[in-house]
Amino acid sequence: MNDSDVMPAASAERVLDLFTGVRLTPTQRRIAHSLVQHAGSAAFLSAAEVAELARVSQPSVTRFAMALGYDGYPALRRRLREFATGPGPAGTSAGAPAGTSPGGGGPAARDARRGTRRSTAADNEMQRAIRAEARHLSLLADQLADRDRLTAAGAVLAGTTPLPVLGVRAAAPLANYFGFFAAKVRPDVRVFDSGGSLLPERLEQARDAGANALLAIVLPRYPREAVDALAEARAIGLSVVLITDSALSPAAEHADLVLPAQVGDQLVFDLHAAPMALAMVLLQAICDAAPGEAQRRLEQFERSATQRSVFVD
Repeated sequence: MNDSDVMPAASAERVLDLFTGVRLTPTQRRIAHSLVQHAGSAAFLSAAEVAELARVSQPSVTRFAMALGYDGYPALRRRLREFATGPGPAGTSAGAPAGTSPGGGGPAARDARRGTRRSTAADNEMQRAIRAEARHLSLLADQLADRDRLTAAGAVLAGTTPLPVLGVRAAAPLANYFGFFAAKVRPDVRVFDSGGSLLPERLEQARDAGANALLAIVLPRYPREAVDALAEARAIGLSVVLITDSALSPAAEHADLVLPAQVGDQLVFDLHAAPMALAMVLLQAICDAAPGEAQRRLEQFERSATQRSVFVD
């Protein structure tokens, strides 16, 4: 990369601002990342050249521009050129629909972007992504000031045996993480981390074994099989506690209790720090709902682990 490929920090920040708060696919994030990395030169490239730079197809570049609210890549390029040559009219974006901001996300997202610019003007994109996760955790902490919903969710899940935990695709690792620790305090934890035709059968088996509730973790890009499974769970009489990124998640309409935690979307793939923290807080609420059983099972595990020399410390 030569000097002409690097924009001044302030201009690069304005380019990044176009993408902040917009839900992009992994392919679209690769394009956004390439534009930020090579913003000075990318502003004068064709759609085909941007596609080559990001190693995606040319139609993907067009869809990317439209996802930002532009009528095509040429309109987005005009906006990028404004950033390269100087500020455009305040509050406007060439080619964007009237009354909209390609940065998207509504007032809260705009406030978050303004906060990002104030605190991280000199940061690179990796630092910005991590700082955004810190803000998501801070928002989660504020949200937990009212513990009623969390307490209710803990009571519901503490009252079901077995305890089924659903998380497929991107949510599968988090479902397994939760399930690993939940098994230390609950007698029968069943993690459903794959979809397909067997999933409804496994839900029915859990219900027949005595389950009356389900913990579901559904994260962007919201797998259809997960949303369908929640509808199936409700249909067979299971209450659904849902961890997702927003109360507006398409999975929320199938849940009895929704616990939101924002997902980081500034890198090619999502960051799930806040949902993971919320899952562990929820497990604490389950323990608080049945403290005697939780303590008994933890002590039993410690005795067993000591006898088997499970740990080296």
